[in-house]
Amino acid sequence: MATIAAEQTVRWDRAHLWHPFTQMQEWLAAEPLVIAAADGNYLIDAAGRRYLDGVSSLWCNVHGHRRPEIDAAIRAQLERVAHTTLLGLASPPSAELAARLVGIAPAGLTRVFYSDAGATAVEIALKLALQYWRLRGEDRPRFVALVDGYHGDTLGAMSVGFSEPFHRFYTPLLPVARVPAPYVLERTQGLDSEAALAGALTELEAVLARHRDTIAGVVLEPLVQGAAGMWPQPVAYLPAVRELTRRYDTLLVCDEVATGFGRTGRLFACDHSATAPDLLTVGKGLTGGYLPLAATLATEEIFRAFLGPYEEYTAFFHGHTFTGNALGCAAALASLELFTPALLASLPQKAAALARALTRHVRPLPHVAEVRQCGLMIGVELMRTPARREPYAPVERVGHRTILAARRRGVVLRPLGDVLVLMPPLSIRPDEIETLVAVAAESIAEVTGT
Repeated sequence: MATIAAEQTVRWDRAHLWHPFTQMQEWLAAEPLVIAAADGNYLIDAAGRRYLDGVSSLWCNVHGHRRPEIDAAIRAQLERVAHTTLLGLASPPSAELAARLVGIAPAGLTRVFYSDAGATAVEIALKLALQYWRLRGEDRPRFVALVDGYHGDTLGAMSVGFSEPFHRFYTPLLPVARVPAPYVLERTQGLDSEAALAGALTELEAVLARHRDTIAGVVLEPLVQGAAGMWPQPVAYLPAVRELTRRYDTLLVCDEVATGFGRTGRLFACDHSATAPDLLTVGKGLTGGYLPLAATLATEEIFRAFLGPYEEYTAFFHGHTFTGNALGCAAALASLELFTPALLASLPQKAAALARALTRHVRPLPHVAEVRQCGLMIGVELMRTPARREPYAPVERVGHRTILAARRRGVVLRPLGDVLVLMPPLSIRPDEIETLVAVAAESIAEVTGT
């Protein structure tokens, strides 16, 4: 029965589906892996084979699959109501989750606006920033963002985050000035970490000074630029950016869709430096990877700027059909309960175990140019000749072939070009850490011929 179901799935998939971030010509020529079930940190295909979920089902599965606590919370909510609108009505799970998020978020964030995905959370943050300044009587149409930042694929999110392979066919709608984070200067100019930090802050300040009074906000992924290839930032960078935004009177928008909920070793990446932004976006791990839910958190100062008589139309006219969906909020509340002190205390230990395994198995491989790690976020960059920074040609599909080799060994990974991403669930066990890294190393060696 499972084989017949899988065959039908493949027929329907090939006839009707359009997959994200996928060259469909290549997809249609290959045999797809059909995932039919999951258990803990493992995915299970239609034939019953198990695969370690090495990328947390695209960075969102935090606690493992089929967690009884989250399953039970969703079932209990189903006994009451699956969804009601927040347009003109209140909802117990959405109100409780908002209070919980404000309680754990960086200081000063007091208001929560829900959406359904990271990109929409970023869109909301951008619109809030633009309208906030208009309501204050200022026209500030411009944003500052990081070189090779990524914030999603809706039009505003693309504007503040530009990836050449993803977005080259689209013209950003918003005027954006791009500045390098310190890692870019280390990589492109060969600067040491201290000089790169100083140089990046100098470039940011120059842009803020040049466009003074026209910048609505500085938008960045704190601590790690995920889709760029797991590019790290020094902890000192974010608080220094915060200080510059205050000095030049503009907003700081931190996109924690990828870095939030334990990924960097703290609940939020901002927590590493006790930095409080004006706007914060979260998604992915918010529901433990169960249901689509995202949120944009704002300060009370921003919220109060939108208050006024109805006829002045200062309200934030934005919303989604499933804003604050009850099932999603119930899943998120259950997920937050699983972030116990014991779990948070275990994250540095797991990050250290990953680092040790990477040092043993991956770093010595001759075609590994760099291993970048922040907590449980890891990027392994593969190059033909690392000493000369000579990449593989895109047609060679080295990253893609490596994840197929890992799949044959029972681990699901996904690359960013030729950067192999390892981002396991926070629930990963020590033996699974060893398996994950050893399989990654074996797969790299197979594909690169070492």
